Amino acid sequence: MTNPRAHGTAEMTAAMIISGTIGLFVVLSRQPVANIVFWRCAFGALTLLVTCTVLGLFSSSVISRRQIGLAALGGVAIVTNWLLLFSAYPRASISIATAVYNTQPFMLVAMGALFLGERLTLGRLGWLALAFVGMLAIVQGRPEAGYIGHDYLLGIALALGAAFFYAIAAIITKKLKGVPPHLIALIQLTVGILMLAPLADFAALPTDLGGWSLLVTLGVVHTGLMYILLYGAIQKLPTPLTGALSFLYPMVAIAVDFLAFGIRLQPTQLVGAGLILLAAAGSTLGWSAFRIGAGNRMVDRGEDLQES
Repeated sequence: MTNPRAHGTAEMTAAMIISGTIGLFVVLSRQPVANIVFWRCAFGALTLLVTCTVLGLFSSSVISRRQIGLAALGGVAIVTNWLLLFSAYPRASISIATAVYNTQPFMLVAMGALFLGERLTLGRLGWLALAFVGMLAIVQGRPEAGYIGHDYLLGIALALGAAFFYAIAAIITKKLKGVPPHLIALIQLTVGILMLAPLADFAALPTDLGGWSLLVTLGVVHTGLMYILLYGAIQKLPTPLTGALSFLYPMVAIAVDFLAFGIRLQPTQLVGAGLILLAAAGSTLGWSAFRIGAGNRMVDRGEDLQES
C-alpha cells in the first residue's frame, strides 16, 4: 500500500516545481498580461470543471450561496494577484519578482492580526524586520537579463501588490473551511474569465501551435493540475512539512530564470532574496528569531492559496 505521507510529499514537490516554472511560460508567451491570465483561467477552469464533475461536487449541500459569494470575492483578489505578478516579471525579472512576492506571509500575518484577532508575536515582528532588510538589499540594484525593461522599481512594487492581493485571497479562503478546494478554485477561475473577457485582446492571439501550447500549459498544467496536486498534498501532509516544501517554488523559479535567461543577480540581491526567503520560512514554520527552541505557533499554510 502507498504511504500517504510519501505520496503527499511527491504531490507537493511536483506542485511546487510546476509553480516555479510559471514565470518561464509567461515570459516566453509574449502575450499581453490580460490575455495570459484570461487563457490561464479558461483552460484551468475546464480542467477543474471535469475534476469537480467526477468528484460529484456540484451540489447545494456542498457549498452555500454565501460561500459562493465569498469564493467569487476571493477570485477577484487572486486574479488581480496574477495580473500584478505577471506584469512584474518583465520589469524586475522572474527571480526578483518571485522573491519579493514571498513577502506574502507577513501581509497575511498583519491581516490576520487586523481582521481575525490573531496574535502578532515579537518573533514574527523580528522576521518581518529581516524581510525588510532583504527588501532594501534587493532594491539597491537590478539583475542583468535581456527580457527586463526599464521599470525595475515598478516591477518590485507590482510584486508587492501581488503579494498583498494574495494575502486578501488567503484571508477570504480561511472563511471557506469545509468547502472542497477544487470547487473554490473553479469558482475563482470562472470569475477570472468574466473579469478579463472585456480586457483580453483577442486580435493579439498566438498565430502558431507553440504559442497556444504555452497558454494551454499555463491553464491545464500550471493551474488545473497544480491545484489538484497541491490540495491532494495538503490533505496528506502535516503543516510543517507542507510549509517547508512550499519554499521549493521560489528556489525553482530562481533556478529556471538562471538556466533559461542567464539571470545573474548581484551579490546584494542574492543576499536580499535569501533574507526574504529565510524570514518567510521562519515566520511560516514558527521558528524563533530570538531564542532557540521557542514554540511559536505555526501559520497553517494548508489553508492558504498557493500561486501562482
